[in-house]
Amino acid sequence: MSPNKIVVVGSSNTDMVIYSDRIPRPGETILGGTFKMNPGGKGANQAVAAARLGGNVSFVSSIGSDIFGKESLSNFNEAGIDSQYVSIQAGTPSGVALILVDAQGENSIAVASGANSSITTADIDKATPAIQAAQFMLIQLEIPLPIVSYCLEIAEQENCKVILNPAPAQALDDKDLQRISIITPNETEAEILTGITVTDLESARKAATALRDKGIEYVIITLGSQGAYVLTSTMDQIIPTQKVTAVDTTAAGDTFNGALAVALSENMELKEAVAFANRAAAISVTRKGAQASVPFRKELTDLLTTK
Repeated sequence: MSPNKIVVVGSSNTDMVIYSDRIPRPGETILGGTFKMNPGGKGANQAVAAARLGGNVSFVSSIGSDIFGKESLSNFNEAGIDSQYVSIQAGTPSGVALILVDAQGENSIAVASGANSSITTADIDKATPAIQAAQFMLIQLEIPLPIVSYCLEIAEQENCKVILNPAPAQALDDKDLQRISIITPNETEAEILTGITVTDLESARKAATALRDKGIEYVIITLGSQGAYVLTSTMDQIIPTQKVTAVDTTAAGDTFNGALAVALSENMELKEAVAFANRAAAISVTRKGAQASVPFRKELTDLLTTK
């Protein structure tokens, strides 16, 4: 196992983003928004976040042989990510996300998975050396659930701790949940996993308790501008975040997860690690784009010194 080593398994997309005053209702067309095309995908976003914030990152993913895939691979290499386990699927389009962002920075997203759906257990097997070397595996749910389950099984065999960001939200098998060390749902994802609507501290505690009862040691429910609620055998509290003016929340959760993995791989205490992740996410929402919004390590230090 290498110090500060993180393996991220997940999706890579190209984000096509329209910014407008509001998100249109079903059947409605809105004119006047600006358009941007950015690298994205929850797996890629988290890998880039971890790398920019100081992590030693290997990324396991699947991209198409099209221009979007080539650009994504170039971005990974530029970020200093070990991309040798990114498979290229000939004849398959890369993943694409269509994103609408309103004037308050809130978003609505639809994803065409493309090559992300083509990742196989063989691709994971090829990445076994990276998993063996890693302290943490960071994984999300934009790749097929059977592949997620297989990754969790391999991580357990190799004594690699798993951080699961259960997004996009969907139900998971209890056996899979038992293989997770840390889970980081937002309010909506926590409700889908537990059936408990999260609206305040008490309901967050109930949802987190339900997840701990399934065998997960650390539960961190991200609460947007309120920060993150943490429940473990020794912690039960909200870790607040900095107050900022949100411009685009697209990759806030991904930035949080990448930062959390880095902080924990550096042996920060959990409270300090969550505060570190909160600072990274707070910076990200003040910028437009997914990977474009992810801060570098020095920016977190600067945020502390200017408070």
